Amino acid sequence: MEFISLFGSLNEEPEKKPEEQEPEEKRSGFFGRMRDAVTRTRESFGSKVEGIVAMTRQVDEADLEELEAALITSDIGVQTTTEIVDALRDRARRQAIEGGSELRDLLKQQIKSILDSTQKPVVQPAAPPRVTFLVGVNGTGKTTTSGKLAAWSKAQNRSVLLCAADTFRAAAIEQLEVWAARSGVEMIKTRQGGDPAAVLYDSITAAKARNIADLYVDTAGRLHTKSGLMDELEKMRRTAQRLIPDAPHEVLLVMDATTGQNGLQQARLFTQAAGVTGIVLTKLDGTAKGGIAVAIARELNLPVRFVGVGEKMSDLLEFSPEAFVDGLLG
Repeated sequence: MEFISLFGSLNEEPEKKPEEQEPEEKRSGFFGRMRDAVTRTRESFGSKVEGIVAMTRQVDEADLEELEAALITSDIGVQTTTEIVDALRDRARRQAIEGGSELRDLLKQQIKSILDSTQKPVVQPAAPPRVTFLVGVNGTGKTTTSGKLAAWSKAQNRSVLLCAADTFRAAAIEQLEVWAARSGVEMIKTRQGGDPAAVLYDSITAAKARNIADLYVDTAGRLHTKSGLMDELEKMRRTAQRLIPDAPHEVLLVMDATTGQNGLQQARLFTQAAGVTGIVLTKLDGTAKGGIAVAIARELNLPVRFVGVGEKMSDLLEFSPEAFVDGLLG
């Protein structure tokens, strides 16, 4: 029905089968959603770049300095901005950059290269479940992301179990229960204030017994006990490894894109202590500083795995460097 409404009836184009068009339809839809997600950043950063492009016939130092300022204000960061502009400056010395259009193309290549350099395949366990920890400070959207990831896996016809291991934050368990119900997946929980490692043990045991493909573990963002948060996460890691030697297979740090550079220090701490393997960047649609995705890739050497682009169940997208750069600079 959707195919007919978008492209007309099948009788009008009998030579094109739905299955032949669906991949392109999905691709254009995905690129469109990513473009919508970075609208605020594009309006800020992209418009500045377009201003430089429109006025430039042959790129000189003044143009590069303008571009440098635009990159920094989009939260790409001083270190990453310096690397990008130095590479463009070196290119201009060796071979003139003829006009703003070529400058934009080279900039896109630089940003995409940085993002591509951190992409790596997700570890697939020899036997299910694939265990994913969601870590990060409170307020970043960690619990919501856990629920959305459950829906994302289910949409791929994978069986899912949620583990409510954020036992210290008031209403965290109830919040995850709501998302579990929306996603139509089961959840293992304990009482508020209970031992996170214990509920994780129960969850892995249940996932193994039920042959569950994906187990998502919503961990605490802070503790109300004497033990440190990182110590608690390490305890959970040891618990997981007792049951599945190579678990957790993925540790996703949930970051709020609106915090920009301020969130990078938190990210560094979690990366060092919790063995983070990838980033989920939430609220990307709510900031004009989406360049933080580039700073994360360069400064933390971590891939952005997913981006949150709204409040709905389906508003979690797998990150694509190509789609991101296309949305940012066209």
